[in-house]
Amino acid sequence: MDVVSGQDDEWDDTQVRATHELEESLEPVALIEQSRVVMRTGRLMLAAGTASYRVKQAMREVALALGVDGHTNQVALTDIATTSHRGRIFRTEVAENHVFSVNTDRLLRFDRLRRTLPAHTTPREVHRALDQIEARGPLYPGWVNSAVAGLACAAFAVLNGALAWEVVTVLVAAACGQWTRRALGHKGFNPFGVTLAAALVSTGIYSGVVGIISTTGADVDTHAAGMISSVLFLLPGFVLITGVLDMAKMDLQAGIQRITYGTMITMAAGVAVWVVSLVTAFDTRPRPDHDWGVYGDIGVWAIPSACGVLGFSLMFNSPWRMALTAALIGCIANTGRLAAMDAGMETQIATALACILVGCLAAFAARGGRFPVITLSVPAVLVMIPGVAAHEALVALNDSDYLTAMGGLLEVTLVMLSIMVGLVVAKLLTDKHWAFAD
Repeated sequence: MDVVSGQDDEWDDTQVRATHELEESLEPVALIEQSRVVMRTGRLMLAAGTASYRVKQAMREVALALGVDGHTNQVALTDIATTSHRGRIFRTEVAENHVFSVNTDRLLRFDRLRRTLPAHTTPREVHRALDQIEARGPLYPGWVNSAVAGLACAAFAVLNGALAWEVVTVLVAAACGQWTRRALGHKGFNPFGVTLAAALVSTGIYSGVVGIISTTGADVDTHAAGMISSVLFLLPGFVLITGVLDMAKMDLQAGIQRITYGTMITMAAGVAVWVVSLVTAFDTRPRPDHDWGVYGDIGVWAIPSACGVLGFSLMFNSPWRMALTAALIGCIANTGRLAAMDAGMETQIATALACILVGCLAAFAARGGRFPVITLSVPAVLVMIPGVAAHEALVALNDSDYLTAMGGLLEVTLVMLSIMVGLVVAKLLTDKHWAFAD
């Protein structure tokens, strides 16, 4: 019986193989391979954090180089659907995206792959190029990534008027928070939970240091600038800005998903700040301005702006040349913005003009395919986020002062709109392929 059973199993396997070969002979195998590599291109680009319109563009260009007659796609934050046509046959694939990180080094590699595609290529060649990109690990070890996040937040603290001890505390607290975010993120923990945990670690460490200093009898100025700055590494700048660009491109599904996700992440960080504010009272009143003189003010604005943008850019895994370019752009634009505000210009107008300048300078620096524009513009505008005003609104909500809370939320909303409008206007001025319909 065992022998007969073995022979039957062997016969069944032979039948299965024969059936598979027959089915495969009836399938458009070449189109399947072409569709598969096009989908892989889009999936990897989406997971690296770029805008949906750029993913669509790359997928269409890969499909064209592979010899596909027609290609259509639908790209949102969480899923991709593609259809590739060849003659009278077509192939439709759907894939989900569960990765919401940002890797600007990969974005650079994908952009160069897209720009250097030959007129005719094969799925094997594209897969080989994608394998090389996917095999690239982080440019910097985990401790460096955490340290530069701390640097960015410490620079934020300086711009928000923090004292020297507050700046040092922010650097340590933000670095620990970023380490927590990386550790939980690599384990596949829920993004909302990751953000909440990282924000609690950062604000908890900062508040703990303030409490320890207070127990010594020292007169501690518990201003909100430092505590707010310690969580600003959690700002989902990439997803919010790419969401606005997608919506401006009339890709409403992708844009709404991105903005919704970015809002959810921001709320997670805000919950942690709100909880800590219930335990420890932080002062939100503006600190008196120091009279540094013209050159002193420029230095106090320019150096932290450059350090903040550099830290954010390196945190996103940017190569050094890209990070330094973004830092220079952010330094010029934010220093000009702060100088204009100091001269009496409205915050919203100064911010919008500064973001237009960021977009134009980023397009100039990225010309010829040197860098993707978004990898320069997003880090450069993150230092313009009004974090202290957001905290003031939360504190007012805790005190049931709803009028003040609404005023703070409105101020934050207007500044965020100014940032996004400025970048959209710059995109309209500098990218004809984006400005006009495909």
